[in-house]
Amino acid sequence: MDDLREESRKSSPVDGKEDLVDGEPDKQDADNSSSTEVVSVHSDTQDYRLYKRRFIGIVGLVVLAIVSGMPWPWFGPISNNMVAEFGVTLDQVNWLGIVMACIYLPVSLLIPEIIRRWGIRRCCDIGAVFLLLSAWVRYAGTPRSLSSGGAYALLFIGQFFAAIAQPIFQVIGPKYSETWFDAKGRTTATMIVAIANPVGGALGQLLSPIVGDTRQSILILGIMSTVAAPFVLMIAGAPPTPPTYSASKKAPGLLSLLRVMFGKGLPTDPKMSIRERIDFTIMFFVFGILSSALNVFAVLTAEILQPVGYSSDTAGFMGAVLLLSGIVAAIVSAPIFDRVFTTHLAITSKFLVPVLGAAWLSLIWAVKPHNTGGLYAICALIGVASVTLLPVALELACEITRNADGSAALLWFACNGFAVIFILAEGALRAGPDAIPPLNMHRALIFNGTIVMASSAFIFFLHGKQARKLVDQERLQQSITLQAQPVQP
Repeated sequence: MDDLREESRKSSPVDGKEDLVDGEPDKQDADNSSSTEVVSVHSDTQDYRLYKRRFIGIVGLVVLAIVSGMPWPWFGPISNNMVAEFGVTLDQVNWLGIVMACIYLPVSLLIPEIIRRWGIRRCCDIGAVFLLLSAWVRYAGTPRSLSSGGAYALLFIGQFFAAIAQPIFQVIGPKYSETWFDAKGRTTATMIVAIANPVGGALGQLLSPIVGDTRQSILILGIMSTVAAPFVLMIAGAPPTPPTYSASKKAPGLLSLLRVMFGKGLPTDPKMSIRERIDFTIMFFVFGILSSALNVFAVLTAEILQPVGYSSDTAGFMGAVLLLSGIVAAIVSAPIFDRVFTTHLAITSKFLVPVLGAAWLSLIWAVKPHNTGGLYAICALIGVASVTLLPVALELACEITRNADGSAALLWFACNGFAVIFILAEGALRAGPDAIPPLNMHRALIFNGTIVMASSAFIFFLHGKQARKLVDQERLQQSITLQAQPVQP
């Protein structure tokens, strides 16, 4: 027992007075929480504590994630209107979405290092600044006096800046939930932040065709970005006393995870096995392809549906139904995973992924004239399965790697990397103007459905041991045992 106490003194994250109860930190603690990522001091016992202000930070992250998620699909439902009003081509409109995926790739890999060096709050500050810049550079391209090329250049630069802001508020979600929430709330917290970006995508698809012409819609997007930016002040870096053992550890960063994946570098706590490396590789490809399919559909919604007779408004509504139905399902399911099916994340993935593969494949035959009801049903099914799977996959990756920010960065990197490939490939597979119907995307749907269905089969090889949760439970039990034992003089 003396050895156990000595280990506790060495690994104790902070000296706290309440164990696993909500409480407000004192003034000194509040000051420290905004400037320090992890606080470490010696104490007689290892204490863990939850703070009510964690919910305030969640609100700030959600608002910023929603608004930063709007620019990606904003021009999808109005792509044909953009061609008419700005004198650009459909491929140029597609590049307003592709550029976000391209810039997303390197930025997402930098975020874990920013978090490791400067903490969650400073990382969010950077995102808020670029969100503001993107809004008004984009709006600067809307005057009718500008040439087509000049207007497009400003729109492109605005999307470039938006691509820096968006990954920050996506990648940071699992790290924020690990830093502020205990094992009974992490999946729900990750879900709330993770679905905020799809909410933004749904709102972007819904609002862009109905708020006026294309120039007015760009102004509305700028106003919403300006209103959202100050919400960054609600986000704190880290609590004075961590909620779990995992939260007490310094963020290892992305390079650490990459070294571990290749069998080099310092071992994780506990050591990441070969089986877990295989599991994360499977998740990297399956999550990347399934998530990219969702994002690509958001960008190409109008191009897929309008050639077979659906209006831009209907295209926007279908994209919104896909995402909003999933959001409702995720809100219901995430607390269940936290409280009931807390150790069944891998089993859930093995159930949902094949369902998604079959749904995406069915679009090959479902996208046809006069099939509005069938398309709405498939969109709702894809949304329910995809968005429910989103926090499950992010949390399972954290469990496998014990590296919340690094694993999230790599999963979102995969998502956007595959999205670039899919958008370019599906644009190239668009039928010509002489086809019946002209410019239809039937071959693109075959490509999308086949790839997604084939990749879904790999999920059955996933083992998915939740090692992080086991360690946190063991450390919590040690803390309770130590506090129950009197310290010998």
